[in-house]
Amino acid sequence: QVHLVESGGGLVQAGGSLRLSCAASGSIGSINVMGWYRQAPGKQRELVAVITSSGNTNYADSVRGRFTISRDNAKNTVYLQMNSLKPEDTAVYYCRITTTYNYWGQGTPVTVSS
Repeated sequence: QVHLVESGGGLVQAGGSLRLSCAASGSIGSINVMGWYRQAPGKQRELVAVITSSGNTNYADSVRGRFTISRDNAKNTVYLQMNSLKPEDTAVYYCRITTTYNYWGQGTPVTVSS
């Protein structure tokens, strides 16, 4: 019944920007933590950014200063604003929303060309 729908991925040039969205629908309950992960070909899935219900954020060292995570509680949506994109940011990006359970989005590909 709970669905996480991601959007905003695509192909961009290095130095460009992209904004990812992840909207939760259904009987999801009280949302605690929302976050973004990514997985590049041949690599493990890694944490990109998280935001708590109180608005505290944390970022991977590789994206800190370039990416901004935010949430709209009224819309049950988490965003990832990605600026100054680099080719090494190329990956499939996954949204995760945590209540008493963990829910994952379907993944949205981001490709950054050099």
